[in-house]
Amino acid sequence: MFGDMMEKLQAMQQSMGESKARLANITVEGKAEGVTVVIDGNRKVRDIRIEDAILSDKEDLQDLLVVAVNKAIEAADKANEAEMAAKARDLLGK
Repeated sequence: MFGDMMEKLQAMQQSMGESKARLANITVEGKAEGVTVVIDGNRKVRDIRIEDAILSDKEDLQDLLVVAVNKAIEAADKANEAEMAAKARDLLGK
């Protein structure tokens, strides 16, 4: 019984590691008027692109960065939740 539980735990850990690896290859974007933030499914920022036209207004740029980052995080959260839900279904055999 204990051995079976340990096997299941090890399988779950391996499965979660595989999910994290897949999520690292999924990228999503958050955009806000000339600012694009790209993050992966593990919520790591991969790129920030800023159009030249908005570089002159520091306060606007800061506000747009906040909006774009938050949108990207929301998109990454959805990708992460979908991956984890699929993995949970696999582990539960459904």
